[in-house]
Amino acid sequence: MSPSAVCPLAASRAWVESFVVGQNVCPFAKREIDRQAVRFVALSAKDPVEAMQGLIDECRRLDTEPEVETTLIVLTEGVDDFDDYLDLLGLAEALMEDQGYEGTYQLASFHPDYCFHGAQEEDAENYTNRSPWPMFHVLREAGIERALAHYPDPEQIPQRNAQRMREISRLQLAEWLEALR
Repeated sequence: MSPSAVCPLAASRAWVESFVVGQNVCPFAKREIDRQAVRFVALSAKDPVEAMQGLIDECRRLDTEPEVETTLIVLTEGVDDFDDYLDLLGLAEALMEDQGYEGTYQLASFHPDYCFHGAQEEDAENYTNRSPWPMFHVLREAGIERALAHYPDPEQIPQRNAQRMREISRLQLAEWLEALR
């Protein structure tokens, strides 16, 4: 990612509001954005140890601040390469399990070059997880369960999103994402 005049947190918030909520990629996000229950935090991933400490600090913050439903950790440097990001994500998931957070929080992953396993890099469906900056999304498992209990056919969300991305077109999606960088 080249340095830019765009603030990573502002770009990430704009992406959530205009794309995730605006395109209804996550049908649960609007409520939390409207309630101002989403925390945005910037962390460097140049030093993986410091990045992992930042992740655990955010989990601890969520432990003590129930009004914050979820945290988006925007990784501002160190994981521009998608494979490097996936390596850090693996460390993050293992650390959360090791620290006793499995079943309490889960991570969703987003990256500018996100590519689902088995998908082609140019597949439009990858844009459901492409963001202007690499991110870890720390979600409360209890919040996910509450939201899913009131949503019809939640298992259809990924398929619906993939279809929507194909309808929008990869070119339009790439332009939207690039405009936020």
